[in-house]
Amino acid sequence: MKMITWNCNMAFRKKAQAILQYQPDILIIPECESPEKLIFPKGMPQPTDMIWYGSNQNKGLGVISYGNHKLRLLKAHNPAFKTILPVAVTGGDIDFTLFAIWANNPQEPEHQYVGQIWKALAHYKRLIRNERTILAGDFNSNTIWDKPRRIGNHTDVVKTLAKKGIASVYHHHHSQTHGTEQHSTFSLYRHPDKPYHLDYCFASADFIQKLTNVEIGSHDDWCTLSDHQPLVVQFGG
Repeated sequence: MKMITWNCNMAFRKKAQAILQYQPDILIIPECESPEKLIFPKGMPQPTDMIWYGSNQNKGLGVISYGNHKLRLLKAHNPAFKTILPVAVTGGDIDFTLFAIWANNPQEPEHQYVGQIWKALAHYKRLIRNERTILAGDFNSNTIWDKPRRIGNHTDVVKTLAKKGIASVYHHHHSQTHGTEQHSTFSLYRHPDKPYHLDYCFASADFIQKLTNVEIGSHDDWCTLSDHQPLVVQFGG
């Protein structure tokens, strides 16, 4: 199974061809337009299934599948967390729960980014298990911005997931430490001298055991399309 998360910086319909070259099974696309606006050109692979959530028809969170994978937004979804979506993924080699994430809630300035994820971890703790669980998307966070006296920073999220055997596939595969990543997934104002690592895929141990490759697109290849680069994860063959 190949999973890709990429904040497309809006207008995904005009940029989809670039990401489809990777032949994904599941896409997590922050800043994606609604299905009504997401019309792909003729000849382009058509999705098998799609879930979209957002208040702006031009800029929400899209989860798109290809091949045999089916997607279903769980009834447990709490709209208070907006674009943190618990999704049942079925039809592949294994059924699992995917938390598709775009951590961005301006209505909660004190918990706008990683604070949203921290609160969601507590709310969905029964759904986040030590097996068949993946959390992926634009977390808008990094350990470098931790505020030690604030509960629920990036390090707290990483440690909470670790207690359930859930780890970042990039950090595992490339032997990296949070806060000192060798590869960036975002460039502020698309400037190559302002790189940050903000996009993640966390997976339970059963998926980690099947992990075969983790790749991040280069700034030069993607800066004309978005301020983010895609995170491409391969489980199994």
